[in-house]
Amino acid sequence: MSRPIIFSIDDDPQVLRSISRDLKSQYSKEYKILSTTSAKEAYETLIELKNSSEVVALFLCDQRMPEMEGVKFLEKAKKVFPEAKRVLLTAYSDTDAAIKAINDVQLDYYLMKPWNPPEEKLYPVINDLLDDWHSHYIPEFVGMKLVGYQFSPQSHVIKDFLAGNLIPYRWFDIEKNIDSANLLTLNNRTTDDLPMVIFEDGSCLTKPTIRDIADKMGKNTTELTDVYDVVIIGAGPAGLAAAVYGSSEGLKTLLIERKAPGGQAGTSSRIENYLGFPAGLSGADLTRRAISQAMRLGAEFLSPQSVSDIKQKDGYKTIILDDGPEIISRTVVITTGVDYRKLEVKGVDNYTGAGIYYGAATTEASACTGKEVFVIGGGNSAGQAAMYLSKFAKNVHIIIRRDDLTATMSAYLINQIADTPNIQVLPNTEVIEAEGTNCLEKLTIQNCKTKETEVKTANALYIFIGAKPYTDWIKLDIIKNNKDFIETGRELRSYENFSKVWKLKRDPFLLETSCPGIFAAGDVRAGAMNRVASAVGEGSMAISFVHKYLAEV
Repeated sequence: MSRPIIFSIDDDPQVLRSISRDLKSQYSKEYKILSTTSAKEAYETLIELKNSSEVVALFLCDQRMPEMEGVKFLEKAKKVFPEAKRVLLTAYSDTDAAIKAINDVQLDYYLMKPWNPPEEKLYPVINDLLDDWHSHYIPEFVGMKLVGYQFSPQSHVIKDFLAGNLIPYRWFDIEKNIDSANLLTLNNRTTDDLPMVIFEDGSCLTKPTIRDIADKMGKNTTELTDVYDVVIIGAGPAGLAAAVYGSSEGLKTLLIERKAPGGQAGTSSRIENYLGFPAGLSGADLTRRAISQAMRLGAEFLSPQSVSDIKQKDGYKTIILDDGPEIISRTVVITTGVDYRKLEVKGVDNYTGAGIYYGAATTEASACTGKEVFVIGGGNSAGQAAMYLSKFAKNVHIIIRRDDLTATMSAYLINQIADTPNIQVLPNTEVIEAEGTNCLEKLTIQNCKTKETEVKTANALYIFIGAKPYTDWIKLDIIKNNKDFIETGRELRSYENFSKVWKLKRDPFLLETSCPGIFAAGDVRAGAMNRVASAVGEGSMAISFVHKYLAEV
């Protein structure tokens, strides 16, 4: 945290120089000393300080100022920094106003001019006030602030982006947090401007897009090389592993991610079967370690940025971005993973981001405290989410169409769920309708066998009903199977159009697509295992095939 501030305001430059000199000589090691001759300028500065999470410990303000009387300024300053100590600098004739201010603005002290010698008349007073301030002061969160409605889909998207990119922020619910209204007022905004993001430098954006936030933070900028050895599209476990191995082996490596690193694994609350971590680790922790490792080894990272196409010419691959320069590379590794399938049920689209979430959505877990939560899906991701949500929710209900979880979930998770008293599995069940006003409030569920229906109170619904590969953006002649997963290796020989697009004498490498020099790894690849360790293995293996390809061109 930066040093607390002592702020002095006096319209007489000579008096201001004198008080600033005395304050700096005694307190500059522990406090930042600010001073100004303008009360209006001082108030504008306070707003910037508040937005940037700075803290004022003490105001020392002259009563007689033409722009604004000292008492009036302290009254306004109190609304911005209510815990700061307030001292009024007065002449003998202002004593009545100072005494009145004790009640009006809870004035802590009034100091008569002149205050010489400061060792007797200034420092003892300031020392006592600062000691008292420190004894009651609780440090404020330093970082980005997000103000919005809990059940706003746009707020949810921003929270997911910040959390996924490991950016610290504090959430201010406009309906529950009293400080959120103050932040709106201080920045001359209304609820119509929500969500609002306040950055560490004190600036703010209203209703920002993810790109707006990324541009403001400088996350979307990188000095692009003329030609890369390998460009990796997608920063899930496979992409991160490829970036680590590519950069460590001397390849000029660029990693591009459209949302946040980690992919679906990055949102997992706990991965307990990953080699080398007996106590398990969160997807966010694994992602943080991998990103740090790749960048330390020299990989470049571009996010959030979407790729719209890949073109080939003279053996080089040109990556076309949605918004940005074209990138030239000698090879490409596609690791775009999968997206959650949508639940095509009445009402679900109305409350997506407002009580209904695809994936773990750990950013919303704390809002489920003491509430009824439902999870659809019987895979490991659903089980991990249920275990995590059970720490907050009153009850967690897992909805599955099968008789039980044994065919789809790992045994360790089934045992944990069975031992958790507030998790209930609802077999042979499906959701047929979601209802609410501004957010999800009720679910209608149906027994698949008896067709009996029941309406349940539901404050949140998390959906894990399988996934589809993120390959819609690919326009190149890359062969995909009937479910749109990318085919690689010898399996390509079974496709009639393979010979039309593959013109090399050799067979494709194990992870190579129907376009030479373009590889696929992880969940986006046909036949891949849906496990983090498998994706990491394929990502690292893809780099060995990149080396083989580069050796022959």
